[in-house]
Amino acid sequence: MAIRRIFLEGEEVLRKVCRPVAKFDARLAELLEDMAETMHSEQGVGLAAPQVGILRRAIVVDVGEGVIELVNPKIVYESYETACESEGCLSSPGEYGMVARPVRVTCAYQDRNGEEHEVTGEGLLARALCHECDHLDGKLFKDIAERMLDPEELEEK
Repeated sequence: MAIRRIFLEGEEVLRKVCRPVAKFDARLAELLEDMAETMHSEQGVGLAAPQVGILRRAIVVDVGEGVIELVNPKIVYESYETACESEGCLSSPGEYGMVARPVRVTCAYQDRNGEEHEVTGEGLLARALCHECDHLDGKLFKDIAERMLDPEELEEK
């Protein structure tokens, strides 16, 4: 496993739509492991493949209950109820904004072996799944933030 470089806002790779993963092989497993290690090294709760320069539909999420690896994820259910909360991104270090997201989502995905699964998340897990899936379509949280938090507000966090 290795810690990979995280691409930062302004780098072109973060604005591209990712291609589906078609090969479920050792290279994919290595990518997922590296992504999890990279995410943990930066104290993040999620990381998408384009954030490490790979234009494939793969994300990892860990909200404190262990790493979930999602290949070709697709949000298949979003609650009507939303919550507007502070959100940041490893590709925009030190920046936070208020973002409205569904409080509950279900995400269909494949695991590293190509087996199909679904995960339903509430709260932080729902937020992380939405945030990372947005990355796969070239979207950043700042694109949908209701407002960015200023330095004084960040000090209160």
